[in-house]
Amino acid sequence: MDLLLLCMLIILPILSYIALKFLFHNSKTSKHNNANLPPGSTGWPLIGETMKLGMFGRLGIPESFYKERMKKYSPQVFKTSLIGEKTVVFCGAAGNKFLYSNENKLVSMFFPVNLSKVLPHLGEVNNVSEVTYKARNLLVNFLKHEYLQDCVKIVDELARKHLDSKWDSQKEVKALPLAKEFAFEVACKLFLSIDDPSIIQGIAKPFHVLTAGIYSIPVNLPGTAFNKAIKAASLIREKLLRIIKERKEHLMAEKSPWSHDLLWDLILVADDDGKLLSELEIADDTLAFLLASQDAISTTITLIVKSLAEFHQVYQEVLKEQNSIVQEKESSELNWKDVQKMKYLWNVASEVMRLMPPSQGGFREALVDFSYSGFFIPKGWKLYWTPHTTHKDPQYFPEPEKFDPSRYDGAGPVPYSYVTFGGGPRMCPAKDFARIIILVFVHNLVRRFHWEKLLPNEKILVQPVPIMASGLPVRLHPHI
Repeated sequence: MDLLLLCMLIILPILSYIALKFLFHNSKTSKHNNANLPPGSTGWPLIGETMKLGMFGRLGIPESFYKERMKKYSPQVFKTSLIGEKTVVFCGAAGNKFLYSNENKLVSMFFPVNLSKVLPHLGEVNNVSEVTYKARNLLVNFLKHEYLQDCVKIVDELARKHLDSKWDSQKEVKALPLAKEFAFEVACKLFLSIDDPSIIQGIAKPFHVLTAGIYSIPVNLPGTAFNKAIKAASLIREKLLRIIKERKEHLMAEKSPWSHDLLWDLILVADDDGKLLSELEIADDTLAFLLASQDAISTTITLIVKSLAEFHQVYQEVLKEQNSIVQEKESSELNWKDVQKMKYLWNVASEVMRLMPPSQGGFREALVDFSYSGFFIPKGWKLYWTPHTTHKDPQYFPEPEKFDPSRYDGAGPVPYSYVTFGGGPRMCPAKDFARIIILVFVHNLVRRFHWEKLLPNEKILVQPVPIMASGLPVRLHPHI
């Protein structure tokens, strides 16, 4: 009886919530029944087509979800329902350009419920666009050219140490978990000036729980992946708050920071009225930057390792380029000019990210009613762009399934067709930061080893970040 009562106490509020939201959904939808909405299907009530998109992701072919609907409904725009929101997917280079170019005019940033639950202050702000604008400006100021130049030496040193301790003594390794470990070490060093392994591990452990559950179904019940993600975020926030308090105490005593990193910038930045960020805002912003940087970098490194094992000639060209860079120098330590010479390696990285984008896209919200491609877009509807509507379209990339780094020579792809880092005014401000970490790590890796995959047919799962199903185990062969 007690168990039955407990189940009813849990289930009844959920059913009530679903019923109310369904009724609210229907009442709002009826207002637009006579409007010329984009064609498409919103799937099941509340669930929408989120699970169907997830199914394609688990098969490693998320682009098929979009291709099917573009063929069935419209190659420019179609409606669906994702993460419980009525959503219009903008397709092709023209759709990407439209959304990027109309930021804060017709559309604004939108954070899915997953992020607003994990990062509480995002769910509390009244003006999401203002918050993202400030965060973007802060990141742009932090990642200035001079700082990026200094980053090369730091990342190079960290890459060498990581390979010394985690790869050199091994005959076989799993590339994905090691890439995650390296990317997190770099972020802790550059964002927080932390290099103590015990402190890094203390943050990394809950961080991996967070990244595993942040994009799961947002049901906050004990035992669910999302519940674990929220708890992990709270634990990380507590650790960050302690670090922030220590820094503020140091600032009171010494009057100046002891280093230049992102956390110091967050502590010292003030708005136009001279108001500083609260400690919770600083902690959440730091966590948001960690989340934004980690998966993209570690995923790309892992998929480069995979591709270099599969395409021997590509590996040889990469190795030739990296050796020639070192042979022209007196020292083997890398600098900014060296990274600029890694053109072929960046072409390889770009092709990896075209075929399997680390980011699946981004949401916007319609600020006003407007028309696009002859269809009515209602105010409040969520809008979505994704690289999957262009990255494998032969209109932009001939023989789209072919691995061809030469695509990026010369003028490169059609504008707004290659959108791994966004495009136009919405280009990711951390692109060069990610580029340095990826190139410097792979440079050091290929000059030490060649390798072979131990599981030739290992699958790629998109959840929503692409991951190798078994972590990409490889056998290492050191250069003699």
